[in-house]
Amino acid sequence: MSKIKDVHALEILDSRGNPTVRTWITLEDGTRAAAGVPSGASTGVHEAHELRDNDDRFHGKGVQQAVRNVNSKIKQALVGREASNQKGIDNKMIDLDGTESKENLGANAILSASLAIARAAAKSESKPLYEYIRETFDLNTSGFDFPTPTMNVINGGEHADNNLTIQEFMIVPMLGNFKQKVRAGAEIFQTLKNILKEKGLSTAVGDEGGFAPDLDNNEQALQLLVQAIEETGYNPGKEIGLAMDIAAGEFFEDDKYKMVNNQGPIRTEEVIDILEDWLEKYPIVSIEDALDQDAWKQWQLLTEKLGDKVDLVGDDLFVTNKKRLQKGIDMGVANSILIKVNQIGSLSETIDTIKLAQENGYKASVSHRSGETTDTFIADLALAVNSEYIKSGSLSRSERVEKYNRLLAIEEQL
Repeated sequence: MSKIKDVHALEILDSRGNPTVRTWITLEDGTRAAAGVPSGASTGVHEAHELRDNDDRFHGKGVQQAVRNVNSKIKQALVGREASNQKGIDNKMIDLDGTESKENLGANAILSASLAIARAAAKSESKPLYEYIRETFDLNTSGFDFPTPTMNVINGGEHADNNLTIQEFMIVPMLGNFKQKVRAGAEIFQTLKNILKEKGLSTAVGDEGGFAPDLDNNEQALQLLVQAIEETGYNPGKEIGLAMDIAAGEFFEDDKYKMVNNQGPIRTEEVIDILEDWLEKYPIVSIEDALDQDAWKQWQLLTEKLGDKVDLVGDDLFVTNKKRLQKGIDMGVANSILIKVNQIGSLSETIDTIKLAQENGYKASVSHRSGETTDTFIADLALAVNSEYIKSGSLSRSERVEKYNRLLAIEEQL
């Protein structure tokens, strides 16, 4: 294996036009590879620290300091190290930062180097990235099981300028191989567009490529998805499921939820009652962040009532953090976890959290962020760990479909 010869980062733009970090790693054998990191709009308060400049550039969102940290402190610490020692390299950067939430160097700085090193090492060994990740972290998984895509085709909440309080309404193709799943999703997406046009509703898209119309209420989005599935010729519930990201923390205040348009805040029990009603009426297979990220006791109630009926996914609840996931396991909270590499800030810590989830029967969904790049690292990661789901967005915008395209290419190769 080759040692690290050079580390160089630069400030690039994400899919929302905000700055983010891309880092290039050069090895002594001449191998060169890069990784760009995403950024979220709807973020959990317990996520690792994304270092922003907070100056006059880009309305304070510049990442020049994170870039400088890569090009100085991180570079100095990593040059000369064996690229294949991913765990040791990640731990070195974590120790160099010295804070639990990566406040000094920035999780965006550390993560960009961490992912780029894995990609460079895989390239140096002439191995596909997904295979390299599996071997490097001794993942005890036989065969490569492709994840089921959860496709965000109607955007709301923080991801769209419309009146929907729920952030994501997704279709979940459950038929055939990955290629057939993508085809079904794309066909339903186009049918949904025609339905919206016929109803005089907007077909403009939100941050994750899904349509962002104003609707009468949140439930109408579910009704539209069932209509689109049926008109495309698929069977709701048997071939295509539905999923939602409630992102409840975005409308949680004073122990209540402003979930229902044109009504006052409602209690936890009322939120659960609404979800239970929808589970009876619609083929929902997954619900993400149904309650606030710190409402642990309420999550216990939710899991007790709905945990045997649907995948209850913790995103802001767990933030890809092993300690928070362990707390959830101990308390019997949720049954699935969303995995976002930039929530924790290094590849090694991400894998540790996934392993803990799988050892305890929690499903994993490897996810993008609303501010994305065309980097396809998460597609390889999802396959490497045999995650149940991949969450990459809708069937439009290149930063979303590139993840699907990467898995399509791998499926053909395999």
